[in-house]
Amino acid sequence: MRALGLRHYAPVFAAMKSRIDSDPEHSPDEIWALQHHPVYTQGQAGRVEHVLAPGDIPVVAADRGGQVTYHGPGQLVFYPLIQLRRRGLDVRQLVSALEVSVIAWLAELGIAAATKPRAPGVYVDDAKIASLGLRIRRGRSYHGLAVNVAMDLAPFARINPCGYAGLRMTQVADLLPAAQIPGLEVAQRSLLDQLARRLGYTGWDYLGDEGIASDGIDTVAAASEGASDER
Repeated sequence: MRALGLRHYAPVFAAMKSRIDSDPEHSPDEIWALQHHPVYTQGQAGRVEHVLAPGDIPVVAADRGGQVTYHGPGQLVFYPLIQLRRRGLDVRQLVSALEVSVIAWLAELGIAAATKPRAPGVYVDDAKIASLGLRIRRGRSYHGLAVNVAMDLAPFARINPCGYAGLRMTQVADLLPAAQIPGLEVAQRSLLDQLARRLGYTGWDYLGDEGIASDGIDTVAAASEGASDER
């Protein structure tokens, strides 16, 4: 696992693709955990009409699935760089593991959440709290999961989130009393524990950010898989 702190999107996107292209059969699985500076990312099939009024927030084309979404500080992002065959997973199972991890973590906080048919992500009632967008290349996954914890949700109103006009977005900070809202570092570690369990890892350790492009942002503690391949 690698916890990379607050990062601009483009260097992280480039670093993910570089990792996927370098010896995908033998390089270790990793999950990158971070936050992004404000950015809209548009999936491969993204339609320009879903980007309503981006203003000064950059719009970056990504090679993941899905339409447009927003990333910003206070949203926790997790990028699983996983060799699916090694983990005994197919794409649907990976998506399910990511969704169930978020639902289980929210349940620990006392928030009831669920998935929706044909609409990847996690919802509290009809409001979306976590978004998913993946790409599988050379047998490995990248891109991933974004969980709204304590962020400015206003930029979502300047797009049709995930291609749905009028889709309501929510976050943990709007669903709990102030005293019960977890700090971002605590939330990140708890979500990593949930992800590790559901992806079949027996444990994990933080590593540094060697080989990941620097964009001038200081890193926090960082991470890499410290786990068995047994499921």
